[in-house]
Amino acid sequence: MKLHRRALLALTLATSLIAPSVAMADGTIKIGTLATLEGPFTVLGQDSMRGVELALKEHNMMAGGMKLEIIQGSSDASPDSAVKAARKLVEQDGVQILIGPLSGDEGLAVKDYAKTQPNVTFVNGTSAAQDTTLRDPAPNFFRFSTDGAQWMAGLGEYAFTTKGYKKAAVVAEDYSFPYTQVFGFMAGFCKAGGKVPSKSWVPIGNKDFSSVIASIPDDVDAVYVALGGADAVNFLTQYQQAGGSAPLIGGSITVDQTVLGSEGKTKDVVIGTPSAGPISDTDDSPAWKKFVADYKAAFADGFPSPSLFAHGYYVNTTAVLLALDQVKGDVSGDQAKFREALAKLSFDTPTGKVSLDKNRNAIADIYLTEVTKLDDGKLYNKVVKVVPQVNQTLGMDEAEFLKLGVVGRDNPACP
Repeated sequence: MKLHRRALLALTLATSLIAPSVAMADGTIKIGTLATLEGPFTVLGQDSMRGVELALKEHNMMAGGMKLEIIQGSSDASPDSAVKAARKLVEQDGVQILIGPLSGDEGLAVKDYAKTQPNVTFVNGTSAAQDTTLRDPAPNFFRFSTDGAQWMAGLGEYAFTTKGYKKAAVVAEDYSFPYTQVFGFMAGFCKAGGKVPSKSWVPIGNKDFSSVIASIPDDVDAVYVALGGADAVNFLTQYQQAGGSAPLIGGSITVDQTVLGSEGKTKDVVIGTPSAGPISDTDDSPAWKKFVADYKAAFADGFPSPSLFAHGYYVNTTAVLLALDQVKGDVSGDQAKFREALAKLSFDTPTGKVSLDKNRNAIADIYLTEVTKLDDGKLYNKVVKVVPQVNQTLGMDEAEFLKLGVVGRDNPACP
């Protein structure tokens, strides 16, 4: 990926090995950024880096009185590629803090890798698998972006009660993040009385959805789709071409700007699609409007509105910078002061207040939305409702929530 020209003036890319103690003595903190700059989620990774750049620009490439040296790592959404990139950033490039990764299975793998690197602090990008933080968390891994089940808060109930969808099929990618999204959607949908008679799980990078579309039961009221990037565009295009008639319910990244901003006839399919997630394109709060304006001013090659990936990486990067400010750039030793500052951090973001729970996972507002076409002819997610300060157990007692079991292909079920 080629960084935006303005960012090239600020970001210093390095490949030489510099020990953390040398970097501290030199008045520089080395931060690694890791995103999917290869594979079917490339467009997602590109926008995530815009979020990082925006946060760094606001801090003038400084934090805690220290200069920042940014080293970029690339993955393809697979766990192996994420760990390989993280290992290079930590063990060869000598970063003291790593921001990322982007995708669900990547986050689980990087969390496990983080346990082997106790002197490095890992801060999430947008990876949103539930068990990156809920079960067996790493003490040096922090997530200021909420997880995929939190992103679905309120959507299941809305689909059942307001939209009148009593029976829904599921089409989703076959890995941890969509499992988490489906879990979050079904938690509300099934409790309201909805039924899910079929689930179709597809690999990342699938190009032919004809058999999946053909297998959708005729008697469902809607299809819940949890696909991202090129997968979402391919499915929506082929669903439209096949004459799919059941309305859609969107996973967070299925109707994100990384998809809505693409070319093609997806507009004919997704208008009116309810969804939920950490952002809403039409949020009229001053903080969100400023974020959108700053994003548009900085990135002529960006989307009509920042994607949730730009937002997530922006929030996580901002958290790193704020915590560094609090400890005056002290990341010496085992980074205990820095991590304590991160754990206690509570701050305002473009989408409201964010803080962390005991597992270092975010508590934040979630937006219930519907896709709409505005006067400029482009598609946006308009706000239907804001669900305030959603925690990782969706308001349930933690012990009871954990009894629901690990998310997966077959959990939950309401046939």
